[in-house]
Amino acid sequence: MRRRTAVLALGTAAAMVLTGCSTMSPGASGTVTLNMVESLTNPARTDLLKGLIADFEKQNPKIKVNLVSPPTEQADQKLQQMLQSGSGVDVLEVRDITVGPWSNNGWLYDMKKDLDGWKGWEGMTENAVKAAQDAKGRTYFVPYGFYGLSLFYRTDLIRKAGFDKPPATWPELLKQAAAIHDPAQRRYGYAFRGGANGNSNATAAIEAYLADQVDPANGFKLKNGRTIFSAPEAEAAMENYLRLFRQASPKSSVSWGYPEMVEAFSNGSTAFLLQDPEVIATVSESKSISKDQWATAPLVAGPGGKTVQPLATAGWGVAKGSKNKAEAVKLVQFLSQGEASTSFTKKNSLVPILKSATNDPFYKSGPWSSYVTMTEQPDTYLVVTQPRGVSWWAEWQQKADTEVQQLILGKTTPKKLVAGWDAYWTEKWQQEK
Repeated sequence: MRRRTAVLALGTAAAMVLTGCSTMSPGASGTVTLNMVESLTNPARTDLLKGLIADFEKQNPKIKVNLVSPPTEQADQKLQQMLQSGSGVDVLEVRDITVGPWSNNGWLYDMKKDLDGWKGWEGMTENAVKAAQDAKGRTYFVPYGFYGLSLFYRTDLIRKAGFDKPPATWPELLKQAAAIHDPAQRRYGYAFRGGANGNSNATAAIEAYLADQVDPANGFKLKNGRTIFSAPEAEAAMENYLRLFRQASPKSSVSWGYPEMVEAFSNGSTAFLLQDPEVIATVSESKSISKDQWATAPLVAGPGGKTVQPLATAGWGVAKGSKNKAEAVKLVQFLSQGEASTSFTKKNSLVPILKSATNDPFYKSGPWSSYVTMTEQPDTYLVVTQPRGVSWWAEWQQKADTEVQQLILGKTTPKKLVAGWDAYWTEKWQQEK
């Protein structure tokens, strides 16, 4: 799953922080200054955060917030340096792929006691409350939203191909995409992800084929304790996935990552795209396809009619080295409820954390309605947590991306692929014991 990227110059305040200046203590006036660091930076998002911070400061005149926005490509590394130093950061963006290593290193503050009895929990969805706690009940961040997959599809192309509704399962997706696919007309069935992070869609297919057997607490494990890659359904999923590339995808998609996939759908050349909700805003701005030519559908299911929604998330946490933890927690609370939370999720195209969103017209109609459908049918769209917090996650992504490419290039088989993945995860978990 992709995270937006943008290159921004660091301001003078940021440079001071990154060179190790300590978080400011209350001054003579009693004012506390918090350093807040974001990591998924882009200009519009930074402006939005500045506006929310201004509202917070109006409500809390004794607290000032200095927002630091490093370039996304370097942000996690910069944050790590700051956390290692033990100073210079109070509130920070924590992601599901950074919370594990950062908390294990003792860099994040457990907000559990501070948030006991907090009324903000009452307004949050079950998924949000669960995501805010790790396996030991610690709260290192409060999620600000979720990235969840749905199917973007061309309404006009599926009608033209003789289908009256979008595909509901992976086999149906293959059938419809193959029927639409016509390279001679530069019309392609599916925007395949063969390049960066291609492993994410491959594992989504495998989890869908196994659905009821998947351990909700660990999306890469079956309820019997073995890896999801050990089951025969995993091989069947990869066989269908390989056919989706060969029969319904552009040959160039062997190297496609997020930008190429989204561009191919936005420019009208592909009929189907599996992506996060942030793409809604991008496609809505397309000059090549009109709003009545596309829509979204719930994440496609396995042959059994159920699927697994591997939600990715991020949120706001507090650095253990902060000298102003009470004020930092207050800022996290402010950003995690009410208008601040609603504004942030809407303008960043995130699956919201608040229950009230299901009654919001913004989410009930148009391309967002598929996400409401999935939320309202938890027995069909099963939510699981993938093990993104393990120390070897980056190693896994690189390995798996390479092997997905080998599969679609004919250099390995579905059987060998899943057997290798099964061996990899089995060995890693054994070493962890």
